[in-house]
Amino acid sequence: MTEDLRPVRRALLSVSDKAGLLELARGLAERGVALVSTGNSAGMLREAGLEVTEVAEVTGSPEMLGGRVKTLHPRIHGGILGKRGDAGHVAEMEQHGIAPIDLVVVNLYPFEATVARGASFEDTVEQIDVGGPAMIRAAAKNHADVAVLTDPADYPALLAELEAQGGTTGAFRRGLARKAFARTAEYDAAISAWMAGGEKAPAFRALTGRLVQTLRYGENPHQKAAFYRGGEARAGVATALQVQGKELSYNNIADTDAAYELAGEFGGGEPACVIVKHANPCGVAVGGSLVEAHAKALACDPVSAFGGIVAVNRPLDGAAAEAIAKVFTEVVIAPDADEDAKAVFARKGNLRLLLAGGLPDARAPGLMWKQVVGGFLAQDRDSGALDPAQLRVATKRAPTEAEMRDLLFAWKVAKHVKSNAIVLAEDGATVGIGAGQMSRVDSVRIAARKMGEMATAPRAPVLASDAFFPFADGLVAAAEAGVRAAIQPGGSMRDAEVIAAADERGLAMVFTDMRHFRH
Repeated sequence: MTEDLRPVRRALLSVSDKAGLLELARGLAERGVALVSTGNSAGMLREAGLEVTEVAEVTGSPEMLGGRVKTLHPRIHGGILGKRGDAGHVAEMEQHGIAPIDLVVVNLYPFEATVARGASFEDTVEQIDVGGPAMIRAAAKNHADVAVLTDPADYPALLAELEAQGGTTGAFRRGLARKAFARTAEYDAAISAWMAGGEKAPAFRALTGRLVQTLRYGENPHQKAAFYRGGEARAGVATALQVQGKELSYNNIADTDAAYELAGEFGGGEPACVIVKHANPCGVAVGGSLVEAHAKALACDPVSAFGGIVAVNRPLDGAAAEAIAKVFTEVVIAPDADEDAKAVFARKGNLRLLLAGGLPDARAPGLMWKQVVGGFLAQDRDSGALDPAQLRVATKRAPTEAEMRDLLFAWKVAKHVKSNAIVLAEDGATVGIGAGQMSRVDSVRIAARKMGEMATAPRAPVLASDAFFPFADGLVAAAEAGVRAAIQPGGSMRDAEVIAAADERGLAMVFTDMRHFRH
């Protein structure tokens, strides 16, 4: 017997989620463990033929205030917090008739689920658990003697531990305690976020998440990494079902998120395809079908697309899957896929297929986080919507109807390109993208060069710039590449020079009064 092995003679069970409770309780009873439970849980156990003592019998006080007060009592918390090896604690417990509790099984009121279903303020407040977190924290604090279970998924492990060891080891209890404190932190973070409501800068921010998987490594092999799910519930890589393929890597997850967020910009409209490499789109297009959209997106930069991420805005069919599978692709993410598409991808065993069950809402409010040394930045997600009616035509020539369609398309893409961002587009497809440059004119030149490398005929694209042109040189370079219309935020001290350069070259240009920096 190890020195830190502790027997389990008495267990307290008080759960909101009853999943697995009967199996656990039966397993404990078979090992001679006395069961103590609160009202609803106790009733369920009795109906199953198990002997159980209600908490009210232990405390000598009935549940009161609509169930708000039932476990907050010295005979409960004393039984959990009493140190078994402390003679003073043992004497006090005997003096006050407090029996030790060796195992605490508690999961909390479903606060997060209540918020998610849009319950009223009053109903949500009632789902803020008080006694549950108190018991969890007490047991976790006294993990030298007490085991605490907060997740039904851990019930089998507890029974296996008792079977193998005849009690709980210190290492086992410490692992449960770590998980318990993490769960109460997550719970309190959810409550504080809900209470903050629309407050943009509350005094404290808490970030929590649940482990999805431990990753092989991070951005580079010498960095350890893990993937967590947390925060808002939006369709995306964190909620997607991986149908097939190798384990996702850190970079796979980051790039897939970038691709699917951009696909979400197109909603359920025209079929759209996004190809991403290193978090930047290298080809984006809309078309009459996913096959057409993919072909147009691939044509923008097929070299960069090799080994990239493909995201689409509608369920995949067999024809689309066949087209995508012809190019080496790391990940494909879609709202869904039919059986023909799944069969096609099944022939590509390493390709990861993710089905998200829906599209991310590009207009939904939410928060974004960025770590800095010693802290983090929090800001609203860039969900700003562009109303075409509010665009300001800055030049003598207004865009044609076809040009305006391409300008609005290019603007959606530019929002998802690292700054300084330039997107050239024609006929609902990107034809050149310049990303992440220190000067905007360099981004224009890169986009124009990319376009020239792939052009089989003269191009007359439109241009989107994520921020204003500080000088006319960027627009001049664009005009020299054949750009016929531009969309940009405006607001530069030299707007007049930029407008004059556009007018001299017959370009149409509109101002959005909105920028899309993405660092």
